[in-house]
Amino acid sequence: MLWSLIKIVVFVALVAALTLGLGYLIEADGTGLAQARITLAGVEYTLTPLMMFLGALVLIAAVWLFIQLFVLVIATLKFINGDETALSRHFHRNRERKGYQALSEGMMALASGEGRVAIAKAQRAEKYLHKPELTDLVTAQAAEMMGDSAKAEQVYKRLLTRENTRFVGIRGIMKQKLATGDTDTALQLAERAFAIKPKHEEVQDTLLQLQAEKEDWTGARQTLSAKLKHGSLPRDVFKRRDAVLALSQAAEIADNEDSAKAAEKAVEANRNSPDLVPAAAMVARHFIEQKRPRNAVRVLKKAWEAHPHPDLAAAYAEIEPNETPEARIKRFVPLTRLKPDHRETKLLLAELNLAAENFPEARRALGDLVEKEPDARVLTIMAAIEKGEGAKDQVVRGWLAKAVTAPRGPQWVCDNCNTIHADWRPTCTNCGAFDTLSWKTPPQSEVVLPAGANMLPLLIGSMEEPATDVTTTEEEAAPAKVIDISPEAAAEPTETAAAKPEAEDAEIVEDDKKAAS
Repeated sequence: MLWSLIKIVVFVALVAALTLGLGYLIEADGTGLAQARITLAGVEYTLTPLMMFLGALVLIAAVWLFIQLFVLVIATLKFINGDETALSRHFHRNRERKGYQALSEGMMALASGEGRVAIAKAQRAEKYLHKPELTDLVTAQAAEMMGDSAKAEQVYKRLLTRENTRFVGIRGIMKQKLATGDTDTALQLAERAFAIKPKHEEVQDTLLQLQAEKEDWTGARQTLSAKLKHGSLPRDVFKRRDAVLALSQAAEIADNEDSAKAAEKAVEANRNSPDLVPAAAMVARHFIEQKRPRNAVRVLKKAWEAHPHPDLAAAYAEIEPNETPEARIKRFVPLTRLKPDHRETKLLLAELNLAAENFPEARRALGDLVEKEPDARVLTIMAAIEKGEGAKDQVVRGWLAKAVTAPRGPQWVCDNCNTIHADWRPTCTNCGAFDTLSWKTPPQSEVVLPAGANMLPLLIGSMEEPATDVTTTEEEAAPAKVIDISPEAAAEPTETAAAKPEAEDAEIVEDDKKAAS
């Protein structure tokens, strides 16, 4: 808007200056002032200011015409000497200048977000240049900017008809199909684009993403190998992603009950990425089925050293399923020594000691997790320890109430969109990103509780045991038994709590009888 106003003001100023100048020349011509006298061949010529102005214009025109004739003569001589396009270039030079100027203006309009102006300039450039491979690109991008997908697709289809612009047309239509959610067509177009330009990094990534979404693991591994071959992927990243794809192949084959082939793919995945927890667990279970416990132990220990995880501990327990709790604690010692200070190791030791009913040792195994990382799993284990050591029910329920309102702890979380998944997957179910799931605590893991949750301490009572001088009875001195500490068990009313309302009802009835009498 400001630029248009400036141009109008400049134009008005130029017109005013020209008018004033012509008025001055006319006035000076009538007065005889400022005249020029030229003597040529003995003849004297008197020139007025207006005549001098017109003579200057004629001189400028003559010089321009001379230059044009001189250039034409040079082009004619080149044509005579064998340059067949010299004359055509001479006559088309002005058209090319106008065309390229319009094209540059269209590109500037495209960069500044003026879609309609860009389309108009592209049409003008096409009129002078006759180069649709240039102008169609500007037109298609401007149509996409304006939201006119039909016109953009029409232009991209025109680009498909020429060999040198076919890749651009395919890529443009592919991006349109991705925007509309037509992944089947987009996958076919990505394959065609990849066949034309296998080194194009964007096409490689798009094709790999679509193949992973369609669970075409074989094709995805071929695309991944091409990325490594053309240098667009580091080798360590390639090994990790190839392991993810191999594990996905193994899971798909296992669903078809071909355990041998599935195990082969799982072993390949574990070899490329030993810290991939699902692959290590699958390989370990395969070795357990083959009665090769040492191989299973080696795989699980290597994975545990890289990344402790509950699935690895579960697979380690399956090596000897019928052992006693004390024997299991002893057998787990080589595993727990690898990462003694890790959170998962502490929780594992606490759970093993709970199974052996060694509650003091379970409490020691938890360490400072109750203070530093009090998530649902830690607090539930603490409730079990309190129950096993003979604490009152309201203390146990206090820990369980804390567990209900506590964060859930580490889970499979997408690094791209923070979506939580119950199980590991090669792609995120929300954003579709490939190999982005990590075992970690979600950024916002706090449970949003209803207002009634604030009443939990009032409903369950205080966790602090009141100090009394009552002598301990035989029933209180008896050793505590391990009971079910699940939320369902904690929610069941106790016998005392159930009997209390009945006693109160009996008292009310008795009072009513006395009042009636």
